Amino acid sequence: RSSYSCCYFVLPCCFFDFHGKYRRRQSKKTQYREYLDFVAQVGFVCGFHVEEDCLRIPSTKRVSFIGKSRTYPAAEGALIDKQIMQFINSRRTCTVATCDRGVGLNHQDHSGGLYKAAGSEPPEDETETAGTIWMPGFQPRGKVEQIRNCASLPRDFVDEVVLNVANLLLNAAPQKSGSDKQGGNTNTWNQGESLSLREVAEYLNKETLKKLKSEYGGLQTLLKNNHQVFEVLNGRVHIRDWRKEKPPSKTKPEVKRRLSAEAFKTHLCWFFIHHPDGCSLPSEACPYAHGTEELR
Repeated sequence: RSSYSCCYFVLPCCFFDFHGKYRRRQSKKTQYREYLDFVAQVGFVCGFHVEEDCLRIPSTKRVSFIGKSRTYPAAEGALIDKQIMQFINSRRTCTVATCDRGVGLNHQDHSGGLYKAAGSEPPEDETETAGTIWMPGFQPRGKVEQIRNCASLPRDFVDEVVLNVANLLLNAAPQKSGSDKQGGNTNTWNQGESLSLREVAEYLNKETLKKLKSEYGGLQTLLKNNHQVFEVLNGRVHIRDWRKEKPPSKTKPEVKRRLSAEAFKTHLCWFFIHHPDGCSLPSEACPYAHGTEELR
């Protein structure tokens, strides 16, 4: 459904067809190779010169396809349109047929238009016919993709939730005295208790939970995003103790060591500001700044 000027890159992973799971048809090939051939076939049917490449990534599925040019002139777009629709219809399986036998592709109405599936929608007067021409119930992705990983939440809201959850974990532990706020005495620093995500959620008010519910992963995602303060393991939330973190490896490549050094003390230390015992690490060992004068 893309425009004639579109190019594409695809890294096939899960075995899916247009209407559900991909069904094997050749036993002489591996499932992966057969599926790769199918994905390449889709590109050919859509009128692309399909190139295959193998990415240098640590994955067993690293074969990709690139379509940079077309096999036909722009004037033949309507003909290729028809070819694509026939191909989609030929891939319909019995599984789909049992879902709705009364719904099918309408080959009597051809607009000849090509619409981008990942960005633009057909004109308003063609919206209804586009669905019947290409695939019943097809919904193109919106022009603006909504970010729902808690990254777009207001900073004040996130800071408030982090502080509330941290106080909940700290107050759940027995209070200790004689803390050393500057040096971080290892014997008295309050690490708090661990609570389940459910217990933490029960503590938060309804308005906060409502905001988090609209995000992917909700409360767990927000806490994991704030990895300086929290550690979430097996559904339980802990206050992160930076004394237990592994020191950076001296065998790291020079580039990675340089990047780590450049990221050192670029943000304020949450524990230095908010924890009743201060930071568990001395200033020179903490990757975060103990005060604005240390910020880089």
